Amino acid sequence: MLDFNTVLEVLRPVQDPELQKSLVELNMIRNLKIQGGEVSFTLVLTTPACPLREFIVEDCQKAVKQLPGVETVVVDVTAETPQQKALPDRQGIPGVKNILAISSGKGGVGKSTVAVNVAVALAQTGAKVGLIDADIYGPNDPTMLGLADAQVRVQQSPQGEVLEPAFNHGVKLVSMAFLIDKDQPVIWRGPMLNGIIRQFLYQVNWGELDYLLVDMPPGTGDAQLTLAQAVPMSGVVIVTTPQLVSLLDSRKGLKMFQQLGVSVLGIVENMSYFIPPDAPDKKYDIFGSGGGEKTAHELGVTLLGAIPLEMPVREGGDAGIPIVISDPNSASALELTAIAQRIAGKVSVFALT
Repeated sequence: MLDFNTVLEVLRPVQDPELQKSLVELNMIRNLKIQGGEVSFTLVLTTPACPLREFIVEDCQKAVKQLPGVETVVVDVTAETPQQKALPDRQGIPGVKNILAISSGKGGVGKSTVAVNVAVALAQTGAKVGLIDADIYGPNDPTMLGLADAQVRVQQSPQGEVLEPAFNHGVKLVSMAFLIDKDQPVIWRGPMLNGIIRQFLYQVNWGELDYLLVDMPPGTGDAQLTLAQAVPMSGVVIVTTPQLVSLLDSRKGLKMFQQLGVSVLGIVENMSYFIPPDAPDKKYDIFGSGGGEKTAHELGVTLLGAIPLEMPVREGGDAGIPIVISDPNSASALELTAIAQRIAGKVSVFALT
């Protein structure tokens, strides 16, 4: 006779590939039911962006079908994103489970392109996602998300003024661009910059979020220091190109976050190679090759992915339709989606270990 304990025992060897622990021990097998020859249960993943969900389901089904009398195995898949561990000297954001920085040591490497597309890719999996455009002097995320003309509302609450974020493509967004005229420069010193970043963190109606991404300005200055010291962060992603000058600056940015006690999730190499639109089978290493992989190896971090340089990436950014939406089967979109999944997996590992 089939019973709960027997089913759980055959499922016990099945592991979460990221956490390297038993699904049963992690309480990821729930709502187990046995009706005749049918066994059904809920598989609760640690992120809706899990890239290996089909393999995990298949492993579960194979394990249970070994039992005598089992005819069918029904697996309902859902996800519960783990909460980043609290830190005593840093204030979390109510309802926000994980705060991630997308950073670079140098400008012009496509950091905002990566941040916007990763945010949208995570949202496409069903995750609840927010994005802070922390590049106060050059806020471009509204344009890339199709929110250049968005009007945001400021509401009064017992805690003071609260900003209602704009929303598009499944992502909530706040940006300095919503608060100033289109051509108005922001001429601020450090303390004012710190103040607005804290407002974007704590005085915005974020609601419930699995991931809040922060698109940082380039460099290792006030914005990075403010974020690292204000909130408990799940980690940082460093964006670079294969070019030597970019790699040199990315190393400084990476080391800065490590010194501040922020986990480095990995390096993303953008503009890895150029794919000409009239010859999609060809690749040209315009900015060099292998730099991101070499740097990741030397610094002991993960290379999360290498994104090709394609014209639709720029076109999607200008049109406000990120390439993961406008051309999801392109080489760039597939790589950006894979990077989003790898980031989500690493966040779960850091939160649960």
